[in-house]
Amino acid sequence: MTLPKYSELIQITSLSKIDEEISILSKTLFDLRMKKSTNQGIKPHLFVHTKRRIAQLNFKKTILLKS
Repeated sequence: MTLPKYSELIQITSLSKIDEEISILSKTLFDLRMKKSTNQGIKPHLFVHTKRRIAQLNFKKTILLKS
């Protein structure tokens, strides 16, 4: 599984859509942490992918707010 690319975010142009996506990913990250703490089977690379996508969305949000 490859890391998410920033270029995939070109079609997202509204702040509400970005906020919604960040909310969904934050819930996903919370669920991953819960699964990790209860020793359920998880894939560690999903932490990296989810955190990276949240960071990319926050950057895109900052860019849109400045312009």
